[in-house]
This record gives sequence, structure tokens and C-alpha cells, in this order.
Amino acid sequence: MSTPAADGFRMPGEWEPHARCWMAWPVRGETFPNGLEAARLAYAEVAKAIAQFEPVTMVCPDGEVASVSLAVGKDVAVMPISISDSWIRDNGPSFVKNPATGEVAGVDWQFNAWGRNYDAFEPDTLVARQILDRLKLRRYEAPLVMEGGSFHVDGQGTLLTTEECLLNPNRNPHLSKAEIEGHLRDQLGVTSFIWLGQGYEQDETDGHIDEIATLIRPGLVLAMTTDDTADPNYPVFQDNLERLAMARDAAGRELEVVTLRTPARREQAGVRLTLSYTNFYLANGGVVMPLFEDAADDEAIRTFKKLFPDRQIVPVPALDIVRGGGGIHCITQQQPA
Repeated sequence: MSTPAADGFRMPGEWEPHARCWMAWPVRGETFPNGLEAARLAYAEVAKAIAQFEPVTMVCPDGEVASVSLAVGKDVAVMPISISDSWIRDNGPSFVKNPATGEVAGVDWQFNAWGRNYDAFEPDTLVARQILDRLKLRRYEAPLVMEGGSFHVDGQGTLLTTEECLLNPNRNPHLSKAEIEGHLRDQLGVTSFIWLGQGYEQDETDGHIDEIATLIRPGLVLAMTTDDTADPNYPVFQDNLERLAMARDAAGRELEVVTLRTPARREQAGVRLTLSYTNFYLANGGVVMPLFEDAADDEAIRTFKKLFPDRQIVPVPALDIVRGGGGIHCITQQQPA
């Protein structure tokens, strides 16, 4: 069976032009302790913010098309498909593109609800297939349990990820690190790997990279830090910064690293919320970034304006998304132009 890389495909960097952004409407009540209504309002605000810059399609169950259309407004398209959760970065397709022909295709990862954190996730194993079928795009079925939020690429051969997630025995216990790298080369067209260690404390995704670090452009990484040496994240973030300092990308470049400090600790039912500014969406000409009603928000906005001088920065309240276990990056998926 052929692979994307063998057929000339690669996954573009998120800063490359998009045809569309995909999102999925909140439907699982147990995911959002503040209630579905609060989550839906937050998702709608993100969709409207992104729609200023590029087309957005919100997928939802068949019977909810009318109500979702009213909630997201006329500038957001709504598509009925079967879903059981609303983290399309993880259960939707990872889009790849053939630079020579311009053809776009999709990688359909095996999805097991973040190591079987939730039951009744079967509809989400079919989300990528349903979207790619609707788009009439080529679909590659990957032999790997993965989520799109567990890696970043620079579109030039480099992949950034964490050992905590990709080497977790609740994903691919039968595969070695080298074997996992081989599958990622085949599916995403990458050649070089930067492995960080652990992710955000008590992150139910087991260390998704989009909570702790992201590639802004080739050679430039934005990473979360904390000055609080008593914070369990402190040694984790320090180790990740040391790894980034030693790393080289696929082009052999040293990485420039910009840091942002985490907001003050908040918990929900005794579990720490993953409050992260690296969990944002990079749109055509814009950046939709999270706000957490924290003193660190202002510093984050200033940093984003410096990092993206040619893009409009749109801050959006994100606490009601984070209470569900993810962030703005987790609920979005870019489709390359």
C-alpha cells in the first residue's frame, strides 16, 4: 500500500496558505463540566474569529444543523456528519499536499480517545473518512494510533513532538520509537525529529505538544515556561528548553526559542487546567489566540504582536474550552490551499 511520502505528499507548516478551517460542534456533555452551552458559545466565538480570515466549516450531528447554523452565524458553513466529541485536531484528518501537483490529501490516523480516556468514541474513528469523502480527497489510512495535536511540523522536514505522548503504551505499545518515526516519515513527509520529554502537568492527552511548544516558522519555536520552581511544570519546561537548545531542524539550523510564562495555576475538580498560549490557531492573515483572564494575558498579546507583525492578532476567551481538556488549536484543523 502506498504512503503520502512515497506519492510526493508532505504536511505543510500551519503558516502556509489555507483553503479552510475545520471545527466540530460540542456534543458530549461529560466533556464540559460548565455545560454544553458555555462550550458552544466559546466554540462559536472561535469560529467567527477565524471566519474573518478564511472559510470555516463546523461539523455537527445531522439533527443539529439548524441550531448550529444560528449559533455560528452566516459566515460559518455547517456540515452534518456523525461525531461523538469535538476535538477535530485529534480525530479529524491531517491534511498533506503534493508541492509538485498542488493536490491535497488526508491522513486518517487510528483514534482511540487519547488512550481510551472515554467510552463510546466509535463515531470519532470515522470523522476523517467522512470529511475526506465529502471533499473527494485521497485518503491514506495510517497504521498508527495518533492525534493531530501530538505533533507540529515545519513543512520542510522537521517534526516536533513529545516522548510522553507518542511513546505512551496506551497508543502503540507494539512499536518502537524508531518504528514510530518511520511511520511519521511515511505519512507526513518529514525527515527529522525533535523529541521533547514530558507535557503539561495533568494533561489528559498525555503530553500533547500543542500545550507546551509550537513551531512559528522554520527555525523558530514558541515554548511555555514558568518562573515558579515549586511548580511541577518547572523541571519539565526546563528540560524541554534544554532539548530545544541542543536540537537542529531538518535543514541543520539551530532553533530560535521564544518563551511565554504560564498563567497562574487553576484547577477543576482537583485537576490542573492546561492554560497554554501555544494552543492557538494560525489563520490566513490572522492569529486567534487564547485569553485566560490572567495577568499573563497582556504579555502574551504583546509577544504575539512581535512574532506576527504581518498578521492581525485576535484574542478570544478560552477558559470554557480549556475546561473541556484542550484549547483553540485542539478544536481546529487547517486544510491547505
